[in-house]
Amino acid sequence: MARKASLTMGKGCALALAAALSLLAACSQAPSAQHPPEPGDQAVAKVNGQVIWASDVKREAVAEGQIAPGDPLDPSSDLFRQVLDEVIDTKVLAGEALSRHLDKDPPAQRRLAAARDRALEDVMVDSVVSKAVNQQAVGALYQEFLKNRTPSEVIHLHQIVFANVTDAEAAKKQLAGGAAAGTAFEAMAMEKSVDNVTRFKGGDLGEMTTDTLPQPLAEAVKDVKPGQLAGPVKVDAGWALLRVDDRHPEPPPSLEQVRPQLIRFITYDQIKDLVLTLRSHAKIQNLLPPPPEVPGAPTEPASAPPPGAMNAVPAGMLPRGTNAVIP
Repeated sequence: MARKASLTMGKGCALALAAALSLLAACSQAPSAQHPPEPGDQAVAKVNGQVIWASDVKREAVAEGQIAPGDPLDPSSDLFRQVLDEVIDTKVLAGEALSRHLDKDPPAQRRLAAARDRALEDVMVDSVVSKAVNQQAVGALYQEFLKNRTPSEVIHLHQIVFANVTDAEAAKKQLAGGAAAGTAFEAMAMEKSVDNVTRFKGGDLGEMTTDTLPQPLAEAVKDVKPGQLAGPVKVDAGWALLRVDDRHPEPPPSLEQVRPQLIRFITYDQIKDLVLTLRSHAKIQNLLPPPPEVPGAPTEPASAPPPGAMNAVPAGMLPRGTNAVIP
């Protein structure tokens, strides 16, 4: 049975670039391309004798954002088969474009040259980032993060929300003297609280960090010890009587939790330095007229990067196809 084409309307733009890159590969394919490009690579399809490898499919999945760089992609999975179909579509279209000599058209040659530049950009970035992103660099950045981190505080609160401050003050007097630490607070919350979100949980607000509390609540519980009451405090639903159940410093995130952010930071830093260095050594002539001056606009310092320099750094920190992963 003929394979059902997997083309979709939303994939048109992505296929245009992928087809251009495939054209480049088809034009310069050597016999060695029939051998695994990576150790342990697996041939998963052939299109007119041209082998598609598992690594080709994985690279396409990363480029589409289906998986993150370094994530596994099982050849038996539905996602792998879906992306494989897309790679096959690209190969078929690229082959037909070659047979029609569309690659000889001057606009097509410009697009191919642009695709080649983008591919070389990714190869260059990969070569720099792969050397910079390693266990030692990530570990050193994590230690710096811990050193400069300002920890917040985790606090566990219960509340009873009253319609007016008089009822809240009366309840506070009733609960004073140790009753707040027992079940009396929860029972009163279920009976009298006007906040239906927490009422049937005995007023339990759960754990949160103090820096996320609304300012009035944060001020009210600032120096309150566990087991003590705070308030009443004006809230949207009325007046809240609060009980502090526990408070302790927020533990730092583990290295594994922040590893993706650390890798992105190192990658971004390396790309930024590389781009700025290359631009400083290149002979660049911007032929556009300077932008009009805006009255009262702040003046950039002399140490600021040249205009447009940071536009060369990918907005998402990781450029297309970058495989910055810790082994």
